[in-house]
Amino acid sequence: MDSRLEAAQTLRRFALDEELKSVVMGDARLAALARRVAARYVAGESVEQALGAARSIVTRGHRVSVEYAGESVRHGEIADAEASVFVELAAEIARSQTPATVSGDLSHIGLLVDRGLALENARRIVTALGGAATFMISAEGSDRTDAVLDVYEELVASGHDVGITLQARLHRSPGDLDRLLRLPGRIRLVKGAFLEPEEIALSREDPRLADRYLSLATAIAAAGRPLTLATHDEPLLRRVLADVLNSAQDLEIEMLMGLGTDLLDRLRDEGFTTREYAVFGDQWWLYVLNRIAENPDRLFDLVADLGSS
Repeated sequence: MDSRLEAAQTLRRFALDEELKSVVMGDARLAALARRVAARYVAGESVEQALGAARSIVTRGHRVSVEYAGESVRHGEIADAEASVFVELAAEIARSQTPATVSGDLSHIGLLVDRGLALENARRIVTALGGAATFMISAEGSDRTDAVLDVYEELVASGHDVGITLQARLHRSPGDLDRLLRLPGRIRLVKGAFLEPEEIALSREDPRLADRYLSLATAIAAAGRPLTLATHDEPLLRRVLADVLNSAQDLEIEMLMGLGTDLLDRLRDEGFTTREYAVFGDQWWLYVLNRIAENPDRLFDLVADLGSS
């Protein structure tokens, strides 16, 4: 196996390893080193810090998405408490009129406890937004996709401003898109970062992935749906833009904080609507390791960050 691919797969396994996370974050010295690595990708640990980062992003001429990091909550009381942080964030965005989207995993607010709990907590978030911004539902592992789409459908059926994330890697996504195109709401198209078996998804290294991403983007644009292209792959992005630019009704390009700043600034200067994705909170383990795994060259950044003062 190619060493880059092996490194990426190892990092994705680490991202899902709760025992490893517990060992690292339970040791003061290891946790300090891990936080040093995470600082490149994470906009602080509090709502106040996240909003400060959001304002900085807006000042640079971009829209912003803010996500409170966390996933796989299995207790109702914890899910409710985590949802309350989202509600605080949403209310502050609405109050300050920051051009921001709130993003989050439904499993962070109760999906693994009960689908109804996730739906109830999602409604708390969109109510706090008060129509001032979109709640964008993030992608999760393929075993949760049906439940995620069901909650999304219930939310938009009630008239809430909610968007959904579609993973190009999943073999099921073309069929899911047929369902989504019958519903309102922005569609955020990503490649997909989760470790999945080959019968479920293309690998990120599969040359067919670019064609599938392009096909899905073209179908969304042709349907006149709001489309967010969320990728750092510039050759793919340029190919998609050349194909969909004339047909897209509401197109934006989104990149993650710490990963695509220079490219996003260039696209802004070219006249595209751009958005930077800022994650905050202390439960960033899964998020950060998946980001590094997407491009093993980022291991060099990791080493540099470990050596920084």
